[in-house]
Parts: sequence; C-alpha cells; structure tokens
Amino acid sequence: MESSLVVAQMPGLRRYARALTGDAWAADDLVQDTLERACGKWRLWTPGTDLRAWLFTLMHNLYLNERRGAHARIVQVPLEDVQDGLVAPAAAIGDMMDLRRALLCLPDEQRAVLLLVTLEDMGYEEAAAVLGIPVGTVMSRLSRARARLRELLDGTARAPAPPTPAAAPTLRRMK
Repeated sequence: MESSLVVAQMPGLRRYARALTGDAWAADDLVQDTLERACGKWRLWTPGTDLRAWLFTLMHNLYLNERRGAHARIVQVPLEDVQDGLVAPAAAIGDMMDLRRALLCLPDEQRAVLLLVTLEDMGYEEAAAVLGIPVGTVMSRLSRARARLRELLDGTARAPAPPTPAAAPTLRRMK
C-alpha cells in the first residue's frame, strides 16, 4: 500500500471523524487509531478495491467500539473549533452551533449515514459498504435523519415524553 494513497484520504477521514464525534480532540484520536489499525492490518486491504471505503469502514467500526465502551457524555465544543479560524457573523455562528447540536441529537446510525452521504459525498452503495448494511437501510436512515434534523432545526421537534411511573409491584411477606 502506498502511503500517498492513505495520506490523500486523511482530510476526509478527519472531517468525518470531527462531525461524527463532535469534538476535535476525539476526532484526532479516532483518525490516529484508524491509521494505526490500517497500518497494522494493511494485508487485509485488497489492492484494486476502494481504499477510501476500507478506511472509512475501519473508522466507523472503531467509533462504534468506542461508543459501546463509553457512557454517553455531553460534548462541549469551544467556539474557536467551530469557526476553524474563519470570521463569521454572530448569526452564522449560532446557526453552526445549532447544526452541531442537532447533529449530535441524532441517533448514531442516522448521523453516520447522513455524514457519509452529505459530508463525504458517498453514494448509497458506498455508504452501505462502509457501514455494513443494505442499501435500503441507508436510504431509510438517511430519510429519517434528514426529517429529524429538519424538525430539530425548525424547532418543531417534540420533546421526549416524560417517563410514566411504573405501577408499584405487589409485595409479599416472606416467612
């Protein structure tokens, strides 16, 4: 495997990791872990196949493994990370923050599909290969993700229903 082929994929990997994790530090760690895994398992890649899809599959699987092992946590993103050094009007910054928050509110499987198709410009077939799911599932998750994102950004999303109190179990006296 030529290192130049992998280096050419790094901006896309970093962009996807950053959008997926919502945190620049975690994204850098995820990219590093992905590249480390790719170097360690380079023999598993078949020359002539899509290296980009293989790297994104490695990254997605690493992300899922990390999420399974970690508890959900609130991510706080510094404003300078969102701007990436660009000067933007206050309204645009607020819109970016709203979009970031809305993306992080999506379920992981919907967010992954949305980011691969829209941010990384992958086709449905390529996204399905990366995620290891059928093409129809990609289309369904993408549709639900777009609808939910629209609701969150328009402010029409319904708040989660409050938990209903469970009926108290009947207690029996034991002798």
